[in-house]
Amino acid sequence: MYISALFAGVISFLCTPLVIKLAHRFGAVDIPKDDRRVHSKPMPLWGGIAIFTGFFISMFIFSNIHSTKLIGLFSGSLVVLVTGMIDDVKPLGAKTKLLMQFVAASILVFSGFEINFLTNFFGSSEYIYFGIFSIPVSIIWIVGVTNTVNLIDGLDGLAAGISTIAAITLGYIALINHRYDAATITLILAGSSLGFLPYNFNPAKIFMGDTGALFLGLVLSAISIEGALKGATALTVVVPIIALGVPIFDTAFAIIRRLINKRPIMEADKGHLHHRFLSIGYNQRKAVLSIYLIGALMGAGAIALLKGEYLGAGVLLSIAAIVIFIPINKVKNIEKKAEAVQAEHVNAKP
Repeated sequence: MYISALFAGVISFLCTPLVIKLAHRFGAVDIPKDDRRVHSKPMPLWGGIAIFTGFFISMFIFSNIHSTKLIGLFSGSLVVLVTGMIDDVKPLGAKTKLLMQFVAASILVFSGFEINFLTNFFGSSEYIYFGIFSIPVSIIWIVGVTNTVNLIDGLDGLAAGISTIAAITLGYIALINHRYDAATITLILAGSSLGFLPYNFNPAKIFMGDTGALFLGLVLSAISIEGALKGATALTVVVPIIALGVPIFDTAFAIIRRLINKRPIMEADKGHLHHRFLSIGYNQRKAVLSIYLIGALMGAGAIALLKGEYLGAGVLLSIAAIVIFIPINKVKNIEKKAEAVQAEHVNAKP
């Protein structure tokens, strides 16, 4: 199991320099054009190709996952990979990208990655079976998680590192649930992401682009279904959400923020958690490491919760909430001071 992760990491690491040359050759380069960008020079994209290559070479060699599921995972991943590659060269519309994500999600569901039931918290029966609704529920979950990872990909090494932490957490959950195939997938994903990280961590030599972010999100959604959502515990729903807490909650807050401000949900802004850390003076490395810490605390909290260690889970998740609250609170104070200064300036005019 661990050899498969190491093998995936080595392949990903060796492929990345080749992908850098490939990206330059085909014009897959991110040129900063607005103040949302935190880099100042053109950067090659398509880093997801290296992660994808390391992941699937290792999967086809080491994984014992059923062939139908493996082919489905490969096919669905290929759909989002190609979509991301095209978008990284010539941006596609949001509706087109969303459509391709639904296609990829449908491939996964019909190959066996499906949420058939959830634990019933309130009724007399032990489980809630979705029946024919399992297909739309599964597709919505896959598309949702895929997009959350894509939305946090805003700093060097952020999406790759957070995906690694989430994969390791979900891998441990899979082991607890005796889902050994799912655990193998998570370790391979963690390995391929870590192999790419030396080239992606600040100062980055390459970005993963939509190519990598969509792929990582898709595989994480599949892993969460295989290793966590199919567990038979009362925390079946809660635990994977906490394990994927950083991208899920950041996306949820972004949607709420845009609705409150009456802005389009799909419109980009500078209100994401990583932007908040930068706004209070953190450099990229410090901001990314802080979010890694939040992801690790949430992952550990999810595991503690699953094991029935509720006090420990509460402490870990509380610390994570405090670390999240620090930049949000400081940014609010900065904004209030700026508004006060502006008001004074307006009142001072004759």
